[in-house]
Amino acid sequence: MFCYQCEQTAFGTGCAKSGVCGKNPETADLQDLLVQTAMSVACHAARLSSAGKIDREAGRFIIRALFTTVTNVNFNPETVTQWITRGLALRDRLAETSGCDGAKPAAAAFDPGATQEEMRRAAAACGIEARRKALGDDRAGVFHMIVYGLKGAAAYADHALRLGEEDDAVYRGFFEILAFLAAEPDDMDALLANALRAGELNLRAMEILDAANTGTYGHPVPTNVRVTPVGGKAILVTGHDLKDLHDILVATEGKGINIYTHGEMLPCHGYPGLKKFPHLAGNYGGAWQEQQKEFGDFPGPVLFTTNCLMPPKPEYRDRVFTTGLVSFPGVRHVENGKFGPVIEAALAAPGFAGDAPEKCITVGFGRNAVLGVADKVIAAVKSGAIRHFHLIGGCDGAKPGRNYYTEFAEKAPGDTVILTLACGKYRFNKLEFGDIGGIPRLLDIGQCNDSYSAVRIAVALAEAFDTDVNSLPLSIILSWYEQKAVCVLLTLLALGIKNIKLGPSLPAFVSPTVLDALVNNFNIAPIATADEDIKAALG
Repeated sequence: MFCYQCEQTAFGTGCAKSGVCGKNPETADLQDLLVQTAMSVACHAARLSSAGKIDREAGRFIIRALFTTVTNVNFNPETVTQWITRGLALRDRLAETSGCDGAKPAAAAFDPGATQEEMRRAAAACGIEARRKALGDDRAGVFHMIVYGLKGAAAYADHALRLGEEDDAVYRGFFEILAFLAAEPDDMDALLANALRAGELNLRAMEILDAANTGTYGHPVPTNVRVTPVGGKAILVTGHDLKDLHDILVATEGKGINIYTHGEMLPCHGYPGLKKFPHLAGNYGGAWQEQQKEFGDFPGPVLFTTNCLMPPKPEYRDRVFTTGLVSFPGVRHVENGKFGPVIEAALAAPGFAGDAPEKCITVGFGRNAVLGVADKVIAAVKSGAIRHFHLIGGCDGAKPGRNYYTEFAEKAPGDTVILTLACGKYRFNKLEFGDIGGIPRLLDIGQCNDSYSAVRIAVALAEAFDTDVNSLPLSIILSWYEQKAVCVLLTLLALGIKNIKLGPSLPAFVSPTVLDALVNNFNIAPIATADEDIKAALG
């Protein structure tokens, strides 16, 4: 195995013996092969697409296959093998009508064998090291940046699909970009252009997901969320999937079970269609990397709807359930919506003995909520009451250096507003920031996919001030961990947004040559110190 898709990759260069995430070499190799299988399917689906036929089965397979390989989703070689087998059968069906020459590219007809052992041997030819040898570090790095961006976009497209929303243009984008990659391109300009195209594709995927979430559950509204438990039986829901949370809320109505969110599920409390359930009791714990400390103390079952799953510790492993694409060997898996075993486990568990002292934080500042008071925000900027906006967003993680984001938020002057999204917010979202003329200084926009809301807010402010986003009093400070952060970054670059600060460390797949290109074109830069970056932002 060799994997460098996440920020915590070993030694900052790549995991070669086992994943820092807990992924074993067998699973890592099979995930590489699953990505190659998706490329093979895409070769034929792209040919059909060029003739005006979008094969939605191929589109659905590709987004789910790619999502399966996102960090902390699937650790199970058996289920990854099943996805490969399914993809090869789909590829063969498409090949009957696509007219795609199986030798051009070779990925269109590759045969990895039928057994897991054969597949692992075949995986060596399509892994990172093989591609670096063939393309060199620079081109291989951009190649995989595109792959990782597509993985993140696939996650968003899958969430939208679960709510019944899909888009042929999105599927066509996946087909064409993956077919481009299947040809093992060595043209750096073409690779960089397709990286930006992946960012454009992700913008559309986030737009569709935003429409699915708000169309199903309403636009988020500012909401106080309890972050301390109340007495009673309890289920903890983690991940990102709103539909799973809704379905388990429905399934537990009248059963005396309180539902708590965890991690990236925190913003769900702002949606009217979810907050209406009285047994949605609050949020428990912090960001994903704290789960091995926190879940042992939770007195009920934990349901993983998507990433980020860490290898469960023995003291709570028998209370962990996975659903959807999430899988871990030996952990009980339930199909989406079929939560009977989770409910039974909750009723058998002790639950919280009593109420803890109440503490709350506020979420729900999506674009509708913020733009609903745009006149006040604009007036505050024009009067000088608000000097600057800091968007501090992205993934949290365990690697040292992330205290920078806490320090930045704490040191941001009192006449600045902090916009935040994704789980990086846990570094500071329980701190007190006060308000500026009734406008909270900390505005939680939502999950990582709510970067779409942040973009809409920025564009609306730019229009109000008759300027562009890059000329706004706005600084963007991103923290990254996995592939959804990569696709969001590519989206911002595709929109022409410059001067982004990225940390806590730069991706291992971005070589010095590629970094120079990003700096020259977008003035992207690694974070420095909080003091230095605040000074630079405020001039």
